[in-house]
Amino acid sequence: MSDWLQRIVLELNGVKLLPLKKEHKKELLKAASDGELWNLWVTSVPSKENIDNYIDIALEQEKLKKSIPFTVVDAASNTIIGSTRYCNIEAENKRLEIGYTWYSKSYQRTGVNTTCKLLLLQHAFETLGAVAVEFRTNWFNYASRKAIMRLGAKQDGVLRNHRLSADGTLRDTVVFSIIKSEWPTVKKSLLFEIEKY
Repeated sequence: MSDWLQRIVLELNGVKLLPLKKEHKKELLKAASDGELWNLWVTSVPSKENIDNYIDIALEQEKLKKSIPFTVVDAASNTIIGSTRYCNIEAENKRLEIGYTWYSKSYQRTGVNTTCKLLLLQHAFETLGAVAVEFRTNWFNYASRKAIMRLGAKQDGVLRNHRLSADGTLRDTVVFSIIKSEWPTVKKSLLFEIEKY
């Protein structure tokens, strides 16, 4: 079980995933400002108003053994370009979710997401021995839903009125997953997609 909770560094094709630190605050804000991503109502990207809380919650969840947050780095320029994390970790059930993922606008549709997901999925299935990896997104986040399906995940269902948003509206959450038996084929597909970039 302890292997599930270790801070790790993952790297492939010029993309590096580093353990999130408070010292990443300034660069994370700079990355989020590329496209003013905090204005997207269907996802949660930090702004200068909530960056401290965003980092504190991620690190607190890590202490509670429920999350492993990462900073996404362009290795060639050593520039922080986004964030992602393992979350809702259930080590006893060998399940986890990949979520809280966002990238600077200039790095979207560049192969960074595919590379990050390959790194995270490979580590989850091949090192941690996960039996399933989940992805969750807002019903109205059509771009995210398409990206998750492109990874090879299958839709499990929709959690209706799942979360109460800050503005009081209710969020329906779409749940996807990849299971262990599907991983070899999903991996082959991701490697094929990465070769296109």
